[in-house]
Amino acid sequence: MKLLGIDVGTTAVKVGVFDGQGACLASAAFEHRESHPAPGQAELDPEEVWGHVREGICAVTGAVNAAEIKALAISSMGEAVVPVSADRRILGPSILNYDLRGTEFVPLLAPAFTGERLYPRNGNTFGNQYSLTKLKWIQAHQPELYEAAWKFLHWSAFIGFMLGAEPAVDYSLANRTLLFDLETGTWSQELLQMAGLDGGKLPRCVPSATVIGTVPNRLAQELGLPDGVRIVSGAHDQCANAVGCGVIDSGDAVYGMGTYLCITPVFEQRIAASLMTARGLNTEHHAVPGKYVSFLYNQGGALVQWFRNTFAAAEHEIARQDGHSIYPLLFNELPQEPSSVLVLPHFAPTGPPEFIADSSGVISGMKLETTRGDILKGIVEGAAFYLKTLVDSLPETGIAIENYRAVGGGSQSEAWVQLSADIFNRPFLRPRVTEAGALGAALIAGVGSGIFTGFHEAVDHMVKLERLFEPDLARVLAYQRRFDDYQEMASRMKGFLRD
Repeated sequence: MKLLGIDVGTTAVKVGVFDGQGACLASAAFEHRESHPAPGQAELDPEEVWGHVREGICAVTGAVNAAEIKALAISSMGEAVVPVSADRRILGPSILNYDLRGTEFVPLLAPAFTGERLYPRNGNTFGNQYSLTKLKWIQAHQPELYEAAWKFLHWSAFIGFMLGAEPAVDYSLANRTLLFDLETGTWSQELLQMAGLDGGKLPRCVPSATVIGTVPNRLAQELGLPDGVRIVSGAHDQCANAVGCGVIDSGDAVYGMGTYLCITPVFEQRIAASLMTARGLNTEHHAVPGKYVSFLYNQGGALVQWFRNTFAAAEHEIARQDGHSIYPLLFNELPQEPSSVLVLPHFAPTGPPEFIADSSGVISGMKLETTRGDILKGIVEGAAFYLKTLVDSLPETGIAIENYRAVGGGSQSEAWVQLSADIFNRPFLRPRVTEAGALGAALIAGVGSGIFTGFHEAVDHMVKLERLFEPDLARVLAYQRRFDDYQEMASRMKGFLRD
């Protein structure tokens, strides 16, 4: 028995075939780039990405006994949608969430979508990063496209549709529109009416792990798949990552160590809107039935990349040409103790709770004896301190985090994972598969197709843990003192750094 997982991100497609024990038998990845038709605009070409998905499937089916593949599911980025026709033609590009188009509708719609009308229904606060304002922009500026589109599909639903499934989107991705009702699991007619959008142009909403079709025989032959492969509704990539590293119960949280540091805790009950909005936190259906997640995030890997490009550009280029990564060398230079350098990680617009767009970063404590290892460690400590400020406020909401599972590229650095365990004073578990999106999608496919009786059985079989990082008491105490310093610096510098 084999399962196929597809992970569609903003910059790459990843495809993997997994056995019932979670071992990756074959994988493929293809990068794509967003285009920028005008300043402030960013979009993807769905034809290119769909081509990469096809190439990825062909690559992995050619490397294994594909006759044993039983089901597939797709994990994908959140808010972006693709316009399609009823006969599965792509009608236009996919506008990305950070594209500025739609900004004009924020002040127009804000009175209706703020206060008690949005969050209790949808679990998000209003903003231009969601699908709603992008759809409004298309409706206003590309009316021919808006009218011609049969459906606007999130990427997981789009790839499933192109593979032969009905147009259906899982709850976690539907939530990224601002038009989904968390309680009913359907599109909110009230929110659609306030937005002035046609709900008929949106797909059916289904829970993750719902069978939504099978790959047609002719397409299956082209892709090297056997007949009858089931297509299962997937999830928002953050939810799939959580499933792929076994974060399915309350008290567990993902610690995603990618371009952003993203903490994804799991909880079971809806939390009062006032408690969540005060912290800038959303509420979203998990891929696991009856569970919810939220996202605490800020710059992480992006800051490390800036450090690399600023302090080790030549070494990075040499390593790249030799087919190696410079990161192990850089992280080997970190001092054993907490850094003498303190960093306020406002190098770019921040995440919750304040979403500060007009600030700047700070590196303090520099001396002649300061090394680049001190600076790098100060950067990753500061990124963790930013999130710790928010994590320490969670008990009032009822969200408890007892342990973390570290995934993403940064989790390959044992020094980075260990200092995170010390700062948060919680154990960090690193799974064997740290790029968990495709594995999570495969696991969802296994649950939806009936290979596993539920998510707990699937996780028991497919998620393997590699290493436990326990907090070191002496460093925990040292980091508490540094965290106090960080909070004082953040408070004192906040106003001064605003543009």
